[in-house]
Amino acid sequence: MEEIKQEKQNKESAELTYEGTALEDKPRDIVENLQQELANYKEKYLRLYAEFENYKKVANKEKEEIINYANEKLIGELLPVIDNFELAIKHGNQETDSKWFEGIKTGLDNALKEFLRILEKFGLKQIETVGKPFNPEFHHAVSTLETNDMEENMIAEELRKGYLYKDKVLRASLVTVSKKPKPLSEGKKTEKED
Repeated sequence: MEEIKQEKQNKESAELTYEGTALEDKPRDIVENLQQELANYKEKYLRLYAEFENYKKVANKEKEEIINYANEKLIGELLPVIDNFELAIKHGNQETDSKWFEGIKTGLDNALKEFLRILEKFGLKQIETVGKPFNPEFHHAVSTLETNDMEENMIAEELRKGYLYKDKVLRASLVTVSKKPKPLSEGKKTEKED
């Protein structure tokens, strides 16, 4: 009988040990789980915060761009007015025998200068052309001119002015681009090949 009692006590102490270990491990597991959960939430929070900061930067950049280019459409619509002023002045230069034409020319010239000064104040700039190297970002070539007087790919003539609005091309310049004439020997070879 004593053996049964001993066995029973051993069993109970084993259960207590097992249950005691389990009870002691449970709070540790709970703490570790909570710490892991907290770390996961913290990581999610930091990612969300970083995404929000990136969103704010992008939104501020877009807002700044909208503000900077708010008048772009208006100024683009006014460019034909500048073209007409320049055309009138050009025709006025051909009629120099009359004081009336000279007065109109002077008036239009002054009006154009004032108009351009005002637009320049708001960010409009003329693109430089004649004598400059051809740049497809700023110039649109509509023809070429064979000449020995200029280097190749230089702007020989401006047909219509181009404009920048702040740092953006509003309208490209229409230009004639120089190119070197072909030597006569090349032309003869080409005719023989045809």
